[in-house]
Amino acid sequence: MKEKRPTVVVYCASSSHIDACYFEAAERLGALFAEYNIVCVNGAGRQGLMGALNDSMIRHGGTVKGVIPRFMVEAGWCHDQLNETIVTQTIHERKQCMAQSADAVIALPGGLGTLEELAEIITWKQLGLYTNPVIILNTNDFYRPLLAFFDRMRETRFLKETNLSMWEVASSPEEALSLLKDFFDGKASETAFQEKEL
Repeated sequence: MKEKRPTVVVYCASSSHIDACYFEAAERLGALFAEYNIVCVNGAGRQGLMGALNDSMIRHGGTVKGVIPRFMVEAGWCHDQLNETIVTQTIHERKQCMAQSADAVIALPGGLGTLEELAEIITWKQLGLYTNPVIILNTNDFYRPLLAFFDRMRETRFLKETNLSMWEVASSPEEALSLLKDFFDGKASETAFQEKEL
């Protein structure tokens, strides 16, 4: 029986007016996904970090699947060189489709859309609707205020201490891949993760 390739959903910004370090991290993540034979699922954008991630995946021979609502396609926001593009009717359908395919989720830096997606998948994990890893890629310490806010939730008892284990934080694409490798190695009978040293 053919082994299932791991599929990782990536949430990230579509803005292009950001520092180069964020683009470099997105491009590096795309290269690592291609190297480790990981299928990347994202919002199918052609600009910002999403565009950089998709371009890197394609450039390095990786497999990338985009999920995008029709109104964004009509607005010209869709990347046109992905291996597969799924067009949904609504944003809600897009997010559900992405989450259903996810063996893991990585959140790169982003704006309100990325924040909303990250908060939703963590909430789903809290409710038991999603059980796989959520990794916050904290490039350039971008997520430090959010992580401090999570700690504030815990301190004020709006969040249980045990809930802090619902996500992991990586400071680099390499560290994110190391966290994924630990998870996929534990699911060797279900997913294939190439044996390489990070």
